[in-house]
Amino acid sequence: MNTNIYIPTMIGLKYHSLPVAAGTLFVGIPYGISLLAQWLYGWPNKPGYKKYIEGLKPRRIYCISRAVLEMLKYLQYGRLYFQWKSWYKNVDNNKHCVKGITYGRRGMKLDLYHSPGMDQYKRLPVVVFVYGGAWGSGERSTYCLLAIQMAKELNATVVCPDYATYPKGNVLNMVEDISDCLLWVREKGHLFNIDKDNIVLIGHSAGAHLCALATLFLIDGAKELGIEAAKQTDITSAIKGIVGLSGVYNILDHYQHEKNRAIEYVSTMHKAMDGVDNFPYYSPTHAIKKLDEEKIKKVPPFGLLHGTNDIIVPLESSVRFSELLTSLSLKASLYLLPKMDHTEIVTDLMAPDRHFYHSIYGCIKQEYCKFMRKC
Repeated sequence: MNTNIYIPTMIGLKYHSLPVAAGTLFVGIPYGISLLAQWLYGWPNKPGYKKYIEGLKPRRIYCISRAVLEMLKYLQYGRLYFQWKSWYKNVDNNKHCVKGITYGRRGMKLDLYHSPGMDQYKRLPVVVFVYGGAWGSGERSTYCLLAIQMAKELNATVVCPDYATYPKGNVLNMVEDISDCLLWVREKGHLFNIDKDNIVLIGHSAGAHLCALATLFLIDGAKELGIEAAKQTDITSAIKGIVGLSGVYNILDHYQHEKNRAIEYVSTMHKAMDGVDNFPYYSPTHAIKKLDEEKIKKVPPFGLLHGTNDIIVPLESSVRFSELLTSLSLKASLYLLPKMDHTEIVTDLMAPDRHFYHSIYGCIKQEYCKFMRKC
């Protein structure tokens, strides 16, 4: 008798649990992920309770949840993470680099990597690599494997600086730091056998944006940089070229892309730029249009690389910037790399066994050769 009552009850519980499980999966988990992300990184910029109404809209909830879940793919870089951690801590590798050099007005740090084939009597060109991180994260030690491989591949000295990411600084502070790093190369480079007259900038994502913007500010003699005009001129004359890897060049366009993904409020971009009103000022596409004819002539050549599978920064960013540079009669090369995403274009520069290592370096070396006028 008890068995006859018990079995139907269990069946009823089983079928009632299905809607609960579905509700948890399709409602509870997305809302939980999204609410946590917005609590940590910021609610919509709306007055009072309206920010919560906006933040709880289903489309925003699911878009933010998707963006967060997409980050799980970074787990595949676990092995690479331990490789660079181990390399950086290994004191035996100090023969290849000089770590923790202080530079600039904020006392930031940079690391310097020597080419293994370096002739102690010959000064080598310098590559300044500026990492990305949405203007809000990143540190130089993460890129030690990339820097040493880049030094080998290009037979150059590679400098990798930290800079004042948000909230420690805004984008102007970041541009100041990159400019200070270039000034350090000019003034202190001879101590490390650097050819201070041959500088190439390479940046990824937000780092590519900062490379372009800092160069354009220097060409324009921007007083905001707090660097003497003569020194700004010296720096710009030494910059032989810029390589942008999946870079952001029009902040208004990128903000629209973030809005389409419903992540514009959790992104650090608008905060780092002190609000939407400053987007044109911090856009290389806008800055270059402000230059007069004489200053335009001082803009160095650009090599723009972008993966076709990039959903973080769409490839149109590089395509449109390339078209703008070409319209101004400036030298620009565009490489659209098939099946490559936003992360692979930088992580695959860290070790020769990475899938896209040779194809990316092939493009970079081709541009570097042109910058140095060796081909």
